[in-house]
Amino acid sequence: METSVTCYSHGILLPRVSSQRSSSLVSPPSSFSASSSFKGLKSSSIFGDSLRVAPRSQLKATKAKSNGASSVTKCEIGQSLEEFLTQATQDKGLRTLLMCMGEALRTIAFKVRTASCGGTACVNSFGDEQLAVDMLADKLLFEALQYSHVCKYACSEEVPELQDMGGPVEGGFSVAFDPLDGSSIVDTNFTVGTIFGVWPGDKLTGVTGGDQVAAAMGIYGPRTTYVLAVKGFPGTHEFLLLDEGKWQHVKETTEINEGKMFSPGNLRATFDNSEYSKLVDYYVKEKYTLRYTGGMVPDVNQIIVKEKGIFTNVTSPTAKAKLRLLFEVAPLGLLIENAGGFSSDGHKSVLDKTIINLDDRTQVAYGSKNEIIRFEETLYGTSRLKNVPIGVTA
Repeated sequence: METSVTCYSHGILLPRVSSQRSSSLVSPPSSFSASSSFKGLKSSSIFGDSLRVAPRSQLKATKAKSNGASSVTKCEIGQSLEEFLTQATQDKGLRTLLMCMGEALRTIAFKVRTASCGGTACVNSFGDEQLAVDMLADKLLFEALQYSHVCKYACSEEVPELQDMGGPVEGGFSVAFDPLDGSSIVDTNFTVGTIFGVWPGDKLTGVTGGDQVAAAMGIYGPRTTYVLAVKGFPGTHEFLLLDEGKWQHVKETTEINEGKMFSPGNLRATFDNSEYSKLVDYYVKEKYTLRYTGGMVPDVNQIIVKEKGIFTNVTSPTAKAKLRLLFEVAPLGLLIENAGGFSSDGHKSVLDKTIINLDDRTQVAYGSKNEIIRFEETLYGTSRLKNVPIGVTA
């Protein structure tokens, strides 16, 4: 029979494909009134310990020995998000938060696809939201964090002030996010995305990107993917949103190799930054493949997916830094470095930069080791990575 899926946290009714049997309704936490059902999936809870349980046939965990002594759990392709997180972290609160954010990303993906954009305002085709699509994404993410019950503070690029989400300080988290990076290109139907970083406790200033316990991107393109990294767990992992509404593990990246692919942001800076102009000229002369969309999420994500290349966004006296350290640069830094790549502000890893103010901005490069060496040497004459072996943080 024809069924529909109610996006549990926000009361949004999504049309679904037919199902042979109706799914059981989920008993929500007391703060919710809506329900959720998914074709062919068992549901347990939405914003809580467990969202969906995939068939056991999809999961096979193996043990890989490290240094002949301790063993780590190796996650395999095909796992559900919940099963992956159970192996990636023992922190139940962090698992809950990342699952809740996954629900928000799923809803944002639907909203982006069905938004009719005119000028600066986007109205859902059903007429149920009279908000610009980036502000709608902002609202959904704040709601997801509040409903997780483990987030103390949240801060958005759209609302750059700490918002109390009601979670605990001890054992809780603070989250900074860019709700819809690339929102200005939604109307052209380019890929856009969400970026967020998770810090322990109640502070988002006086911390570094290296203090994050997790970071992720939601990518809304021909496919919807959830790309995340958990501190202390190897690799950066891509999850694909399937038709039935669940996230499935489809890729693990542990190495960023050398390869001639470049994505040069803020090219106007080449006008009065001769070193940046020289670097871009090198890419052209050496016949690098240009892959630049104008959206930071797809331009950085391609490095993780293709496992090669470099992204740059350099400043100059007249082209000031636009990228925010807290909301964009630090979270993407963790994703790249967990994937085996490197990041740089020209002198050091962006994960080593202390966030003083919520609006701190910086230039940045992400890529393979040799590309980051070239970036630092071309702009500043020396590189901290010159004698650093691959896999060692400088």
